[in-house]
Amino acid sequence: MRSVMSAAIVTVVLAMTMPAVHAEGPSCNATATDKKLAGAARTSFLKKCDAEARAQCDSAAASKNLAGAAKTSFTKKCVADAVGT
Repeated sequence: MRSVMSAAIVTVVLAMTMPAVHAEGPSCNATATDKKLAGAARTSFLKKCDAEARAQCDSAAASKNLAGAAKTSFTKKCVADAVGT
């Protein structure tokens, strides 16, 4: 029970203090809208942008030595912020 509580606390602290990997620019959805992409072009752009965001977020999680639930939580929030969902 104590380890579960500790993991939850670590996850919350990391989520609040982590720098957004993709924060330097607009989200993938915003960029696709700005470029007026639609249909297959939008889908392709969002798929590529999502893959790049995942790679960057995984790299950031690895550099922070995250594992398990902390890594999953970090990566999920990081990708969501980058993609704009």
